[in-house]
Amino acid sequence: MSAIAHIPSLLLERYALADAGIASGSLWALEAHLEACPACRDRLRHAVALHSPQATDLVERVHASLANELERSRQMPVQRLPRRRGRWAPPGLWARLGMTVIVIAVALGLDLAGGARVLPSLVLLVAPIAPLLGVTAVWTARQDPAHELVLTSPRAGLALVLRRTLAVLVVVIPALSVAGAVAGTSPAAWLLPCLAFTAGALALGEVVGLRWAATLLGLAWTAGVIAPSLVRGLTAQGLLTLQTPWLLRSASLPYWAGLAVLVGITLVVRRDSYAGVRSDRWFVR
Repeated sequence: MSAIAHIPSLLLERYALADAGIASGSLWALEAHLEACPACRDRLRHAVALHSPQATDLVERVHASLANELERSRQMPVQRLPRRRGRWAPPGLWARLGMTVIVIAVALGLDLAGGARVLPSLVLLVAPIAPLLGVTAVWTARQDPAHELVLTSPRAGLALVLRRTLAVLVVVIPALSVAGAVAGTSPAAWLLPCLAFTAGALALGEVVGLRWAATLLGLAWTAGVIAPSLVRGLTAQGLLTLQTPWLLRSASLPYWAGLAVLVGITLVVRRDSYAGVRSDRWFVR
């Protein structure tokens, strides 16, 4: 709903009557529209006054009481924050992104120190799960002091999670690209696995929470790919002569693409779950 396409009268009446049968997706879009549309807010005020005059009287009494209290209380200095900052990144996300960049730099340093003896690049091994450290912080009370306020806002849900995840990828993918270019690794080898892992964390996060989803996927990749690759590459002389895992070879890319598409479809189908109380409860921790 935009400021031009106003809320249909029937839907607005149901909302004014607190109809519990409104779908969560429609409710989310309706409240987001009300944020930006004074005309529809005025229509809602009249609808509530018509169908529930007691609620209108209660709101007016609370308003009058608060106005009196504010007049008597000491005024605190106004602190204004950029409106869009919380939509793209909670405060705790920046520390996670900094740690991710450090991990990528360390992997690159080990690549350069090993020279031609290190095959494949350690940057290549780390790249698929590099965004997961940031993904753990995009929707959690531990990393966002305003999480409760965000949770109850009409924009809470999958759209906000995707927006913050995009902020993670905007930082991590360029860092991986630069490190990969220095180490001689093409983005074609790791970009699809990276996107598939990120989407997989979002999909699994609807069930167990983003923090646990990212942690489990990261541990699975470390135990199943990174650790065995390093162990197999240890020679009697202690040099690393790694072989590229099949999951990072060109033959596996169609499977990664198919997995990313499948997970993306799952996210679209279950998008309303991210605006519901059950999913929010999982994401709180």
